Amino acid sequence: MSIEFGQWKTLPALPIARSHPAVVSYKNKIYVFGGGGPNFLSLDSSYVFDPAVAQWQDLPAMPSKRSGTAAFVVDDKIYVLGGGFKKPDGNFQFLTTVEVFDPNNETWETSVSLLQPHDYPAAAFMDGYIYILGGHHPKACLGGPKTDPGFDFCERWRPGETSWQTLAALPTPRFAAAAFVHEARIMVSGGVAFTPEGFNNFDFFETYSSQNNQWIKDPRFKLPWPAAGHGLWNTGEHVLFFGGYSTDNIHARAIAFSYATGEWLAIPDMPLPRAAMGYTQIEQTLYLVGGWADDGRTPLDSVVAYEW
Repeated sequence: MSIEFGQWKTLPALPIARSHPAVVSYKNKIYVFGGGGPNFLSLDSSYVFDPAVAQWQDLPAMPSKRSGTAAFVVDDKIYVLGGGFKKPDGNFQFLTTVEVFDPNNETWETSVSLLQPHDYPAAAFMDGYIYILGGHHPKACLGGPKTDPGFDFCERWRPGETSWQTLAALPTPRFAAAAFVHEARIMVSGGVAFTPEGFNNFDFFETYSSQNNQWIKDPRFKLPWPAAGHGLWNTGEHVLFFGGYSTDNIHARAIAFSYATGEWLAIPDMPLPRAAMGYTQIEQTLYLVGGWADDGRTPLDSVVAYEW
């Protein structure tokens, strides 16, 4: 079965190609912060895209160069959290840094640091709190992702509070997972980590309830194939699932889950394979920004939009 609507279109390219960017929408514009450029070198460059005129504009650079960050808009401020960067010696450093961009004044400031460094975590916003969930294990920054057991540490913070709160740990440590909110729960799916069985992508969902600070493995939901570095977006009626790694390949495929029927429905594939992209929604359009090409090394400057 397929959804009888929806199409992709290609938009003007990013000024600089990047994977793992932080992307949010604010006042019908798309904001892009940092990410990973060629040779895995992290960027501090920031841009805003106005779909109404199809143009990119420069913004003041982030105070820190980093990729694999999360970002959320709260009370007219954009919070950019965590991530990491490649040092001159070739190793990576993961960050607890939280920086805040004021899009109305185009200024940066620092805020309350995370309790633990989180690089490429799952993240969500619920009930006024920013949730940061797992990511690369902080001690795995020397060995590379193929030996990374993943991180299970979870924390949350409400802007204005003086400290982050430790939460129940993820049942399955992982990085490159995706998260969204459904029925007052945070749904975390996919991702990857090194396990005793090997380096594997996941297809299952684990859900978090803030009422009892507990995680459960939710049997009602399962991705149609394992994925990491993918995108998931909750439209209210559907969950759109697109791109990512699966069995060591990066795909262009896309699919949608219907809450009404409990089925995965076919939608058009993306114009290009991509993983580790940023994404955000404005009205009935989902925007995918940058990412990695199907070789898993080349950052993309392409930007596409799915209208449903």
